[in-house]
Amino acid sequence: MTSETHFSGGCQCGAVRYRATGGLAYPHVCHCRMCQKAAGNYFMPLAASLRKNFTLTRGEASWFQSSDQVRRGFCSQCGTPLFYHMPEADFINITLGSLDEPDRVRPEAQSNTSHKMRWFRDLDGLPLEPQPADGQELPRTNKRQHPDHDTSVWPPEDIRE
Repeated sequence: MTSETHFSGGCQCGAVRYRATGGLAYPHVCHCRMCQKAAGNYFMPLAASLRKNFTLTRGEASWFQSSDQVRRGFCSQCGTPLFYHMPEADFINITLGSLDEPDRVRPEAQSNTSHKMRWFRDLDGLPLEPQPADGQELPRTNKRQHPDHDTSVWPPEDIRE
């Protein structure tokens, strides 16, 4: 269990936001094929919050029943994968990339490694794209991504349709 006790996060567009208190358990990277497809990625990082410590603070998640035991929560507006939930369990898994501060939770394990991409070990040898000089930022052209913190109103009035 993580020693920190408060985590917030949400989807890319800001329509769904959540808060988890009391720490996150079993932060891990799942390589199963179901998680790969649900994330649209090679793996899915997850950690568990007790249901009693988990609250939606904005909006409602949409759900897809990905198996007879598991449903996956996502934002119906932007498609961000947010949750992995077994309704019989007393916990809900949060996608670590949807946290406001994902760097606060380091995975401690990997699961379903039989589906892990064999070439992962080669990633550090790939060429690196140039980074901006210290103190410079890349131009920000997309104002529709929700910031990494709770807001009282979203989207801001200047981008509402």
